[in-house]
Amino acid sequence: MKKGDLLWGAGLTAVIAFMVFPATHEIFESMTMNHPYMMGFIKFGILATMGELMAIRINAGYYKKPVGLVWKSLIWGFIGMLITLMFTIFSGGVLAAQAKGILPFEGNTFAFAFFTSAIMNGVFAPTFMAFHRYTDTYIELNAMGKSASITDITKEIDWNNFVNFVVLKTIPFFWIPAHTATFMLPAEYRILVAAFLSIALGAILAFAKRSKQ
Repeated sequence: MKKGDLLWGAGLTAVIAFMVFPATHEIFESMTMNHPYMMGFIKFGILATMGELMAIRINAGYYKKPVGLVWKSLIWGFIGMLITLMFTIFSGGVLAAQAKGILPFEGNTFAFAFFTSAIMNGVFAPTFMAFHRYTDTYIELNAMGKSASITDITKEIDWNNFVNFVVLKTIPFFWIPAHTATFMLPAEYRILVAAFLSIALGAILAFAKRSKQ
């Protein structure tokens, strides 16, 4: 195990410890309830960035600073705030639809979680993923000194991979099942678990890329 692996593992352990230890657990719950956007920003800014570093480690065999690390972390934080809002909107919408009989199985925890996950990932996820592709590509093109207009970014993105793999494979086979489990948890833990899932997906995508190569 390399020094980078120890540092990465120590960082993840510190996050988990902050949640688990009684003294800090109350702080975590209080901040999550009272400052949801700020906590969504912090959770995704830290954990999703760690997922990117893990993907680099798996593919390259060592850790290295990704292009535009600070900007990418800030964008992950913004995405965390956005997902905080979307989780509330879609979960509340499913509950309202079940109460009116538009969706079945009112009061069933699994049905609520599955409907929320399936609808959210079918409607919101492709838009969010495309937005993230644009921001990452903009940062990378800009870092290389290349033109980074909307047209340039659109041409640079591998849309075939985006549709055939990211949308048609990761959404039904990873995100919908994973978020179904997430929405079965208490509300204060859902954003945190979603941020942890970004680490898992980073590893899955990295292994897929490595296997393809």
